[in-house]
Amino acid sequence: MCGRYSSTRQDQLVAEMALAIADDPGAGVLAVAPGFPAGLTSWWAPRWNIAPTQPAPVVVMREAVATLCLMRWGLVPHWADDLSIGARHINARAETAAGKPAFRDALRRRRCLVSADGFYEWQKEGKRRIPFAFGPANAAPVTFAGIWDRWKARDGEGSIWVESFSILTTTADPLVAPLHDRMPVVVPAADRARWLSGEELPPEALADLLASHPLAGWERREAEPWVNAATRERGAAAE
Repeated sequence: MCGRYSSTRQDQLVAEMALAIADDPGAGVLAVAPGFPAGLTSWWAPRWNIAPTQPAPVVVMREAVATLCLMRWGLVPHWADDLSIGARHINARAETAAGKPAFRDALRRRRCLVSADGFYEWQKEGKRRIPFAFGPANAAPVTFAGIWDRWKARDGEGSIWVESFSILTTTADPLVAPLHDRMPVVVPAADRARWLSGEELPPEALADLLASHPLAGWERREAEPWVNAATRERGAAAE
C-alpha cells in the first residue's frame, strides 16, 4: 500500500520530460478539494505529505502532448454514484487491476505518471507509529505508475468533471519489506513514454513495467513525527 507520499520536484520533472502545463489544471478537482493542510497555500506547491483525496500533480497525454495537471488522489470510476468511493481506491494492485471493474478500463486506456520523489511507511512500536521516508539517495524526481478516470455528478445542470487517479502497487523491495509488503510501481525514465502512451494496451503488454523491481539507489530514513498528520505540511512543522 502507498498511503502517503511526497512530490517536491515537479519543476525538475517538467524540465526532464519537456512537459506542458494544463491551461485548466483541474477546476473540477479544486472545486471538491479539502481545505489546505497547515503550512500550504497552493496545491501546486512542493508537497512533503500528500494524502488521499487531496489534489496532486500527475502527467497525462492531452492531444498527444505529455501534460502536467492536478487530479484527486483516489480513483472515482465514471460509473460511481458519488466521490466517496475514491477513498477506497487510492491504490490498485498491479497483479489484479486488470480484473477489477473500477480499474480495468483505466489500465488499458487511461494511464498516467504520478509525480513524486518518495513515499512513506510506518513502523509500530507499542502505541507509537514511526514514519519512514523512502526515496532516491540523490533526491531525483521519480514517477509512479498511475491510472485515472473522469467522473461527473448525475445532478444535471451545473455538474463538473472531476479527474482522479490511483497508484499501482507491487511486491515490496527488500528495502521496504521490513515495514510493508507493498510499494508503488516506479516507472523508470526510459519507460515513461510507453506507460504514458494514449494507445490502448492489453495487460500483458504492460506486465514487465508492473513487475516488482529493486529500488536501486534508494534509501530509507526515519521521518519527522509531523508526517503522521495528513493535515500538515513541512512549513507547519514547528507550529
